[in-house]
Amino acid sequence: MNTMNKQTNNPLLPEDLRRFNPVTVIGAGVIGISWTALFLAKGLEVRVNDVRPDLEEVVHEGIKQIIPTLRELGLPTEGLTNRLVIEQNLERALDGAAVVQENGPERIGFKQELYNQIEQFVNRETLLFSSSSGLKASDISEQMEDPEHMLIGHPFNPPHLVPLVEIVPGKNTSSSAVEKAVAFYEALGKHPLVLKKEIPGFVANRLQSALFREAIHLVLEGVVSIKDLDEIVTSSIGLRWAAGGPFLTFHLGGGKGGFPAFLKHLGPGMEALWDNLGKPRLDETTIQTLSEQAISSYGNISEKQLEEERDRRQLSVLHALNEKK
Repeated sequence: MNTMNKQTNNPLLPEDLRRFNPVTVIGAGVIGISWTALFLAKGLEVRVNDVRPDLEEVVHEGIKQIIPTLRELGLPTEGLTNRLVIEQNLERALDGAAVVQENGPERIGFKQELYNQIEQFVNRETLLFSSSSGLKASDISEQMEDPEHMLIGHPFNPPHLVPLVEIVPGKNTSSSAVEKAVAFYEALGKHPLVLKKEIPGFVANRLQSALFREAIHLVLEGVVSIKDLDEIVTSSIGLRWAAGGPFLTFHLGGGKGGFPAFLKHLGPGMEALWDNLGKPRLDETTIQTLSEQAISSYGNISEKQLEEERDRRQLSVLHALNEKK
């Protein structure tokens, strides 16, 4: 087990990240390990905390699988784990932390109790981020004495690759904490976006959920298979939205008249479709039907192979998007 006595300082750490060093990652699941790999590749010292008995093995194996993608992103990977500290004791993991990126279970009671513990071991300048995919910072920090430095830093999976981070302050989050949050994620090369108000699920997941609900409906109605639906999305709206997003797409779809012309000519037909969208329930029958189709479509390919193919495609899209800037 690694200890805090390990030499973890990095004299080559970029100046814009120095004030955010070290970082404590709580939770060594898929998101936590992805964050850890990115933080390390950016030169930060990272302490990983989790109660699982196989913590060290899981973290090192997860980072090993991520290294090829980091290289494709142009990030250094030599000696990547030299600044990694595995620490199962929460107090020691948080000692001196400038940033905490929490990735625990999506249970409000768990997170409230956890943050109540966290604030006992950090100072008031420490940024406290939750990677929660839907819980509000105001609710998570409800039992904290000093919630001003707690906010949502929600990534899209995998965080080391997908640029977006939704920053969602709670009702008690200070403006200075929000400014520091933006500076931190920008220094990491991420695309932080501060939401103007709290809402369950934030923005990206709400959009994803809306599309996924209709995708399930179409599969259950026998209109398409799971695999066909995936191909439809990647060959049409996925491609269009990656290049321009829904509003720009429809602005261009309005021709010389732009978005107003689009709404005038095609808006009524689109609105009529809204009333006809499906409202499936994830009951046992639905879960079984979808699971059987998913296994039939993708079960004969290893998870590692599917992830590698996904990452290659996403890297290609990212490179193309970066070329226009």
